Amino acid sequence: MRPAVAYLASTLPCRSETFVYREIRALRQRGWNVCAATLHAPNTEDREACPDIVADLRIVYGPGMTWAVLKELVSHPMRAAGVICCALSDACCPGEKMEASGRVKLLGQAIAGLALGRALRSRGVRHIHCHFAHAPTSVGMYAARQLRANFSFTGHANDLFQRRSLLLKKLERAAFVCCISQWHRDLYREVLPRPDDVYRVIRCGVDVDSWTPNRDLPSTPPLRILTVCRLVEKKGIDTLLKALAELRRQFGINWRLTVAGDGPQREVLHRLAKDLNLDDSINWLGAVANERVPGLLKDADLFVLPCRMSSAGDRDGIPVVLMEAMACGVAVVGGDLPAIRELVQDRHSGRLVDGTDARALAESLAKLAAEPEGRAQMALNGRHRVEEEFSLAANIDRLESALQATITMSTPKAAPTGLSPRPSKLVAGKG
Repeated sequence: MRPAVAYLASTLPCRSETFVYREIRALRQRGWNVCAATLHAPNTEDREACPDIVADLRIVYGPGMTWAVLKELVSHPMRAAGVICCALSDACCPGEKMEASGRVKLLGQAIAGLALGRALRSRGVRHIHCHFAHAPTSVGMYAARQLRANFSFTGHANDLFQRRSLLLKKLERAAFVCCISQWHRDLYREVLPRPDDVYRVIRCGVDVDSWTPNRDLPSTPPLRILTVCRLVEKKGIDTLLKALAELRRQFGINWRLTVAGDGPQREVLHRLAKDLNLDDSINWLGAVANERVPGLLKDADLFVLPCRMSSAGDRDGIPVVLMEAMACGVAVVGGDLPAIRELVQDRHSGRLVDGTDARALAESLAKLAAEPEGRAQMALNGRHRVEEEFSLAANIDRLESALQATITMSTPKAAPTGLSPRPSKLVAGKG
């Protein structure tokens, strides 16, 4: 069994964040002792879908949190005081623009870090990896300090834009940072320059062997289009609906759209579809189980997700569902965003469009509908792209390398004030 590490996310398991528990499972299959932790309890449906993840799940904001904090204050008072002082210092001097409400939350997150540290100590955890750079990394960072361990994190999208919190200090203190794209690496370097062995490109990969391309689909009308996403502004589904209206009106192309997903824009999008007289050609499935997605992809001619920057400045990183569609041998059309360009090479492994331009999207869809052979070649190229760079196996190799290098580092360096020292001896005790 490899050394014990902890994985922390906002809600684990979560249907829309499959990449988190896929990494946990892959590491466990390779012999790593991975302790799963979540800030908030998952819903019943997600718990039932992932019994292996919830079997030994630590819930931070649970009924036992207060008692765990009190025990930690009594058993390790000096360390706990150091964590609280660090959080107060962070709140006063975050090193970057930060709203007052976010500064206030840091103290609560430090207290939660004490509770998490208490829960992880009995497991001998030597490293905490956090998914999402906002609250999970704040709590994980303070827990790592309490344990005298290291931490790392993977940033994604909303957590780096709309809900950014103490990013500069997290980049300073992290043993390494998983960059899901080169674009993310460049973003971090704009905040704080650090070398490649700290900012490591480690993708949210997909298990390509689980996604078998279907080569025998008929290409006769109607054109079967699929999108799978949370119904929020940055996904560009309103642009897709307007483009489909144009596709029918200007190009005379018959199509069927399947929308799998739910979210705050559901009613707005339903009204837009009705206003555009598209209702008879759209199947709104609502939220679907992850196990159903491969079947939906096998019945699709095209997967379309015209992502864009939202009015509030939020944007996607690299949507995992785009990788899944490409791995399944389906031609994709995605939004022309910097990170997505690393996955989809326009006109080779898919098409990229401005997620605000319905006319341009309609034209791209019309060309793909008219060229089934070109579409098939694009799908094949997309599968190869995922195999070579975005496979789960290749990226778990990279993650293992980063974890092993961090954990086996035996000579601690003097850390600036507020930083978690590198691990040497760990004190094991009762949880």
